[in-house]
Amino acid sequence: MVDLERTMRNRLRADDLRYLVAVANTGRLVAAAGQLGVDQSTVSRRLRVLEKTLGTRLLEKGAEGWELTEVGRAIAERASPIEAALEGVVRAATGATEGEVSGHFRLIAPDGFGAVFVAPALVRLRHQHPGLVIELITATRQLGLHQAGFDLAISIGAPPATRLLTERLCDYRLALYASSEYIETHGRPSNLADVRQHPLIFYVDSMLQVGDLDIDQYVPGADARVTSTNIFAQLEATRSGGGIGLLPQFMAVREPSLVELTETGVDVHLPITLAVRREGAGRRAVQEVRRALHEEVLARRGELLGQ
Repeated sequence: MVDLERTMRNRLRADDLRYLVAVANTGRLVAAAGQLGVDQSTVSRRLRVLEKTLGTRLLEKGAEGWELTEVGRAIAERASPIEAALEGVVRAATGATEGEVSGHFRLIAPDGFGAVFVAPALVRLRHQHPGLVIELITATRQLGLHQAGFDLAISIGAPPATRLLTERLCDYRLALYASSEYIETHGRPSNLADVRQHPLIFYVDSMLQVGDLDIDQYVPGADARVTSTNIFAQLEATRSGGGIGLLPQFMAVREPSLVELTETGVDVHLPITLAVRREGAGRRAVQEVRRALHEEVLARRGELLGQ
């Protein structure tokens, strides 16, 4: 056993472990390749070499693509300090300030929340860490372990059962809004039943992946006539007089022409969830971005909830 361990240590290359850590952090071979600046075939080849050296399977074919085995995840977790050490070497070589975070970071967030809250938080973070290169991908979708590679993901609603580490970032409020011009032309609904007589503006039902955004929960029987997968398009359609929109308060209040229809009694509060893969939770960049997001929503809580 001692001879086997010595042989394994002598053959094991730290650089191969970096490839495993990159797959663990991003969740996909192609995303890991992008992070490492190589092609996908190189990642696959290096992982096969690592599997041969360790004598165990690190990847397995799942329902939605390749994923780490239990042993693979355990090894990636123990190998993660290698990436931190390399970052330290680069900082020392370039003369960067101690504690400064650098490298590429990908964050997924809903389009509206991503633009209004995440983007400003990331800009301020980059002032502190100019070596950090950030990609913000915006889409309103359910959290998933196998979606495009990410370091952190933000989603609307309570998290589904997943191996991701999740936490509640904040809550936000939605209500029904219409433009002043629309109200003058078509009248103002006096209750929820009246809303059904007006065209509703919301998400495309057949493409909506977030259960907590099911419109029938909040306006039963309403017929969405203008729909979009993009919240900014919904906002513009409401502002342009296309009907009544169920909109986040933090976006609607930015449009002076929009009026909240308080008499309908629609007052929706939904959580926003922050998620990270277990293998990447301890990375310094993850911790810094997480801190910046919490600071942003705490400082602007009134915009989210109207308090």
